[in-house]
Amino acid sequence: MSCDRTVTLHGTFDETVAAVRKALADQGFGVLTEIDMQATLKAKLGHEMEQYLILGACNPALARQALEADPSVGLLLPCNVVVRAAGDHVVVQAVDPATMVALTGLDAMEPVAEQATRLLDAALAVLTEERGGGHSYELE
Repeated sequence: MSCDRTVTLHGTFDETVAAVRKALADQGFGVLTEIDMQATLKAKLGHEMEQYLILGACNPALARQALEADPSVGLLLPCNVVVRAAGDHVVVQAVDPATMVALTGLDAMEPVAEQATRLLDAALAVLTEERGGGHSYELE
């Protein structure tokens, strides 16, 4: 089972990050956390790498439903979205919400994961339409 839903886009890294934030917001996700892996690894280890940002995205209504089904699902929240430079493209990857169902084994998590998948796919589809590029998953 793949744990991600990925699109590869044209454009600059900063433009893509702004577009990702807007696409997520338009689908009801807020960005709760942001981890700049490039800056962190440079500061802590002196390691050079391409731009790599992890956004912790949360849809409050879906998070509430998931936590009611299993309070320990908080270990999997928020939904991480990675924006990373890859040569002359920018890759955007979102965690596949079906991972929650697979890891918890709870049927009650299925409708939450299905709704989260629809919303994340809608956000990724908008990015693909606006910024060009391909995707490595099928939109419903």
